[in-house]
Amino acid sequence: MKHLFGPVNSRRLGISLGIDLVPFKTCSLNCVYCECGKTSKLTTSPAEFASTDEVIAELRMYLDSLPRLDAITFSGSGEPTLHSGIGRIIDVIKDEFPGYTVVVLTNGTLLWREAVRRSLLRADIIVPSLDAVSEDAFKKIARPAPGVTAKRLMDGLVGLRDEFAGKLLLEIFIVPGVNDTDAELRLLAEACGRIRPERVQINSLDRPGAEKWVEPLSAEGLERIKGFFQGFAVDIIGKPGTRGDMELARKKSDLTMAVTATIERRPSTIDDLCRALGASAGEVETVIAGLSSKGLLEVNELRRGTFYSIKKRD
Repeated sequence: MKHLFGPVNSRRLGISLGIDLVPFKTCSLNCVYCECGKTSKLTTSPAEFASTDEVIAELRMYLDSLPRLDAITFSGSGEPTLHSGIGRIIDVIKDEFPGYTVVVLTNGTLLWREAVRRSLLRADIIVPSLDAVSEDAFKKIARPAPGVTAKRLMDGLVGLRDEFAGKLLLEIFIVPGVNDTDAELRLLAEACGRIRPERVQINSLDRPGAEKWVEPLSAEGLERIKGFFQGFAVDIIGKPGTRGDMELARKKSDLTMAVTATIERRPSTIDDLCRALGASAGEVETVIAGLSSKGLLEVNELRRGTFYSIKKRD
């Protein structure tokens, strides 16, 4: 499968099949905390980066047996709303496989465009990001493409809320020293009042980010920030749960492909991979050792442990 990955045991969504629609790090933002690294193609121009028909064919093949999934999630290593066919793909899932929950993870920067909002309206859950309301903090964190501003992002989020009948979960990523001041947090809380999300999800660095100066926030710091959002249902994003009922073929070749597809998109520890893929530590370590022997891995040490990712080609 070129465009599907997983399923993985997502921190937020349970057993989730991923759909990756754009080339690696094609995005409208170049966020300092991005676990996928620095953006290589900074753009706000939608295009059919991957064949829409090809993606639909992969989905039909995978979903034909009605596998047990909690979500089908548009995510991956770039901004999914840059793909001009996302609305058509969502329509196929909802028309042909209506039992599945469709989730879109987005940075929200293209939602000011009516056509982009309209393409997402049949999704069940949309999870946009809003990391700053002041233009200064937004530019420091997001390093956006020309024409992308915090105001335009806000306008798009408010417009989406007015039109979208599904669940809207707003993610706020905290970058210490930039958007964790009382003034910035009050602006974010006021913005939540306008956007009216079902839940606010507060996140902090958990994997190596694009810039080494970005630090994780302590548990105490996250709890302090949670207090600014009284009146909203607030989650502090944590690690994925245990495997539970996740079904995954345990052939070595399948596990190798699953590990590779996962760490191509986000750095992971052995424990992360065990939880996400439902495999034992020994099985994952064997796969990691094999990838390392071929010179395919990058290794980074962070407070939480040793993170593995696939080396990016020049």
